[in-house]
Amino acid sequence: MQEEKAVSEQKKSCVNCGAELKYKPGTTTITCEYCNHQETIVQDQNGFKELALKPYLTEMGSQSHSEEIMMLHCKNCGANQHIEENYKSLHCVYCTMPLIIEDAYKEDWILPGAILPFQFDQKKSHQIFSKWVKGLWFAPNNLKKAALDPQNTKGLYLPYWTFDAQLYADYTGKRGDYYYVNVPYKATVNGKTVTRTRQERRTRWTSTRGNISGFVDDTLIKASHQRKNHIPTKISNWNLKALQPFNSSFLAGFVTEKYTIPLKDGHLSSTKEAEHIAKLWAKRDIGGDTQRINSIQMRLTDETFKHILLPVYISAYQYSGKKYNFFINGQTGAISGKRPYSFWKIFFFILLILIVVALLFWLSEKK
Repeated sequence: MQEEKAVSEQKKSCVNCGAELKYKPGTTTITCEYCNHQETIVQDQNGFKELALKPYLTEMGSQSHSEEIMMLHCKNCGANQHIEENYKSLHCVYCTMPLIIEDAYKEDWILPGAILPFQFDQKKSHQIFSKWVKGLWFAPNNLKKAALDPQNTKGLYLPYWTFDAQLYADYTGKRGDYYYVNVPYKATVNGKTVTRTRQERRTRWTSTRGNISGFVDDTLIKASHQRKNHIPTKISNWNLKALQPFNSSFLAGFVTEKYTIPLKDGHLSSTKEAEHIAKLWAKRDIGGDTQRINSIQMRLTDETFKHILLPVYISAYQYSGKKYNFFINGQTGAISGKRPYSFWKIFFFILLILIVVALLFWLSEKK
């Protein structure tokens, strides 16, 4: 049975007034919105926590670098989310339905090793969304009223696995070098048949074998199933060079989704990606104009992994009885989402085109 989605919401209290401290996107501070108290997020000088892979693929390894978090199940869409005890209610980040604290249960997870902090706040994300809505063609006139409620927008940290490894591979294949030959052909010129020539490309194949090696760095594998709320590929591009060592303060005021794709499954996906990389390296090593890989034997050593969190703003809104989602990359601002269309706007637009075409045809006939 497929494991359910899970998310947590990290909350920290202000030492002065007790209000919630929130991470201020684009900075290294958490701030109180009521008394303006700020705390600096202390960076880990030791860098990222790269964990040896093999011990974590056993039960013993999975017990270290882990903690227990509280989860709530959304009965509407199936997502699981965390809520602190001092909060009486929370709305699901995916479908906005209320969650009930009495339904909470506890669950373990491997602590993140790195995080890509949000680079802009919810207000900015809503400005991006508003601009997107205004630029939609054939959108219903009252879409803004249904969609532009800031309360429906949440900052969400998505879980991913990254894998590092030293790659070695032996291969056999063929190198293809292009050459050109003149080929005669018949053509008709001024009613006469003449013989002409044209150049056609040929490929000269040479058998080859060799070996390659290199370091595969940060193979990115998604760590959660998104059956109903798939994160679009359009926004799934992050600059991983901006990753920071994990500190839970970056989570303050944001929701965090728990991974539901186990480490072993993520490792299988990363191995397939490594095989693809090995073939690309082998083709580059073969050289020539084109290449064929007959066989390749790959092995990975010194494998490590990280559980990382990447930022996205997500919102669900209702329009005419249907649910629509939009997503904004919390680092780059790239946006993608589902939207409704106005039947009547499309109908009258097509009708206008037909009228213009008919009018132009009538005018041409009059001449």
